[in-house]
Amino acid sequence: MIKTHKRRKVSRMHGRRMGTHGWGARKKHKKSGHRGGTGMAGTGKRADTKTTLITKLFGHSYFGKQGITSRGTKRDTRQRINVQQISKNLDKYGKKTAKGWEINLPKYKILGEGEVKEKLIIKAHEASESAIKKVKRAGGEIILSEKNSLKKTKDEK
Repeated sequence: MIKTHKRRKVSRMHGRRMGTHGWGARKKHKKSGHRGGTGMAGTGKRADTKTTLITKLFGHSYFGKQGITSRGTKRDTRQRINVQQISKNLDKYGKKTAKGWEINLPKYKILGEGEVKEKLIIKAHEASESAIKKVKRAGGEIILSEKNSLKKTKDEK
């Protein structure tokens, strides 16, 4: 005779010396704690369980701070460079010409920390007063972008 109905595992595995129901140890299958969680459970601020999955699906904006900051606390993202750094890495930033070292940094603000020994002709977005003085003292000049040079002339008047 052919077996038409197979008993469920639970009803088969509840006899004497059988407290595991095929899960190995009793502690493994008591409640839902050993099964982990559902969905995005366990992916808290410090958790590292599903980071690769999250970064692939949601991008890198899932973790970290989000939200609005007031206009007064916005971070200043302008690029700055000191005269000292320029003079140390002249080959990287500029070209040697008959006039002197021509350096083109259109998005930078030139700051005046350090000393200038070479003649530098720097094209920049902004520059501090100390940087302009130091470069002029060495025989060079800082050429600012048109917007800023107009501002300076208005302020001087």
